[in-house]
Amino acid sequence: MSQKIVLTHFSAPGSRARRWRWFREKFVEFILFSAAASSVLVTAGIVWTLISESIPFFKNVSLWDFITGTEWTPTFENAKFGILPLLGGTFLSTFIGLIVAIPLGTIAAAYLSEYMKPQVREIVKPILELLAAVPTVVYGYFALLFVTPLLQQLFPQIQGFNILAAGLVIGFMIIPYVSSLSEDAMRAVPNHFREASLALGASQFQTTIRVVIPGAFSGISSAYVLAISRALGETMVVAIAGGNQPQLTMDPTQPAATITAFIVQISQGDLPHGSIGYQSIYVAGLTLFVITFSFNVLGLWIRKRIQEKE
Repeated sequence: MSQKIVLTHFSAPGSRARRWRWFREKFVEFILFSAAASSVLVTAGIVWTLISESIPFFKNVSLWDFITGTEWTPTFENAKFGILPLLGGTFLSTFIGLIVAIPLGTIAAAYLSEYMKPQVREIVKPILELLAAVPTVVYGYFALLFVTPLLQQLFPQIQGFNILAAGLVIGFMIIPYVSSLSEDAMRAVPNHFREASLALGASQFQTTIRVVIPGAFSGISSAYVLAISRALGETMVVAIAGGNQPQLTMDPTQPAATITAFIVQISQGDLPHGSIGYQSIYVAGLTLFVITFSFNVLGLWIRKRIQEKE
């Protein structure tokens, strides 16, 4: 009996330590689960808000007229709700931005990963990433007050508000997203791939183009998808420099409106809360969400196919 008491006495501290360790592990697990679940719940809440607020809109406007209409005039007395002008401005500004960001970002990533000395890279890369920390309103006024006058010197017919300047600045703004993530993907390529290519007589440029970039393309494609989503959702640059004129045009020298710029405009109080024009904010937001979600799903599918081939 006394032996049992002694054993219990000596095992109690260990038992308390195990219980305390179990409690800490469960607490950390709960915190991690809460953090992961919160993002899912927030996304679900956003989707529910967009859908619930969009349903009354489609009771007054047919889905076909919304998709195929070429006039977007929610503030007019005879309001029209054709989303094509906003989609045209959104895709045009995004396309211009990607023309700038993808080539420059990929080249910068290849140079950082394959040519720059590690000591210099550790200095240059954070400086490049600082472009992502600049407020977008600053980029907007930069596009309006610097880029647009510069373009007018080259093309006198260009207007003071135009989608070209906004798209170019969006492109420079999202370069860090492409370069940083692409550089990380390139550096993740095993060194023996490079060594094997160089041993076979390939130059460093050929190794970069034919070995490193294809080997890292799954990560690079993810960077491209993120850049597309970032360009689609940009607000202040197009709101300030784009002109906020919802017209269906493919001429980048003309003013245009994007989905995000329209949401900003109406949110300032141009239409009464609860009106069909005000509900169009949520419909426009839902449209942008569907487009962005589709691009992300497509990017994940492309990445999965590439990884399966590898």
